[in-house]
Amino acid sequence: MNRPLEGLLVLEFSQFMAGPTAGLRLADLGARVIKIERPGAGESGRQIAIKNIFVDDSSLVFHTINRNKESFAADLKNPQDLAIIKQLIRKADVITHNFRPGIMEKLGLDYANVCLINDQIIYATVTGYGKEGPWAKKPGQDLLVQSMSGLAWLSGNENDGPVPFGLAVIDMYCATHLTQGILAALLKRSRTHKSVLVEVSLLESALDMQFEVLTTHMNDGGKLPQRSNVRGGGHAYLSAPYGLYRTANGYLALAMGNLQFLASILNLSGDYYQQKDKWFSARDIIMKEIGDVVLQKTATEWVSLLESEGIWCMAVNDYHQFLNSEGFANARMIQNIRLHDDTLLQTTRSVFCIDGHYLFTDKPAPQVGQDNEKIKKDYLQS
Repeated sequence: MNRPLEGLLVLEFSQFMAGPTAGLRLADLGARVIKIERPGAGESGRQIAIKNIFVDDSSLVFHTINRNKESFAADLKNPQDLAIIKQLIRKADVITHNFRPGIMEKLGLDYANVCLINDQIIYATVTGYGKEGPWAKKPGQDLLVQSMSGLAWLSGNENDGPVPFGLAVIDMYCATHLTQGILAALLKRSRTHKSVLVEVSLLESALDMQFEVLTTHMNDGGKLPQRSNVRGGGHAYLSAPYGLYRTANGYLALAMGNLQFLASILNLSGDYYQQKDKWFSARDIIMKEIGDVVLQKTATEWVSLLESEGIWCMAVNDYHQFLNSEGFANARMIQNIRLHDDTLLQTTRSVFCIDGHYLFTDKPAPQVGQDNEKIKKDYLQS
């Protein structure tokens, strides 16, 4: 009763990460999300693994993205199966897919044809680079989009070369955009009672992710990002002291703040500490001097001292330190998923807190086609 999308039916033709992650958000909010998969092998994402870890014959990654969903196995090239899918579309509220341009058109399941079946459908798509244009047929993959969009030149230091993120950040960001678009489309449909087309792309999400730095680049004479030559620099466009610093035991993160005040606490002198317009131009010198002082105490000692003075700082944790912290325990972000063999799998919960309650679920990712009969009974029997 606490899930706001209760009663909504979503047909997920999506695979891999961006589209299915949006489906996960909708499912956690209460929608019934049915994956439309190939008989036998299922969607291709079942075989994409991190560290080659598999659970229930599917990758662990698949389980993290596709928990709380159902699976309907259908061969979309088979006329009988396709007819069944079209019957499901008549009952659906939302369709998502991230096939390359032209695939759904060949199946007769493009937006125009689906609207003839259901004139109130929310039709939501993810592409790599849009439906048309010189890059339309290129593979839409996170690392590739990070690389071609300039994103890989924002992390690391001046001597590192391009540095990719250690996460599929564009897929995840694009999934958020797709979810937002679907929710907005549902509101529009509630007023118009007509179908809505929602389109996002990995490229557009990569550009939106960089809106601050791209705007800076375009209004700063077109200068390229200027990463620090001091290891630990945290941002190509931000002034000192922003970055990570080695301490006598571990690392310390310093965020933006009043550098003049910080210098007084650290007993640092120099004209550039007193002149705000030099906090960027003299960034590397300043960071080197701060680093020499910070190295004299432990991260814990620095946090205790600097927090008492109102300086924004934090010790840099690894997973062991963070997952054993009181702050992590208080967030209550971990839940157990009960797999089909009754074993438990730990993963994260939904980020949403609705009416004072977190949204937990122990429903695992489905096995291929496991819900065919139930779905037929619920939606296809007259």
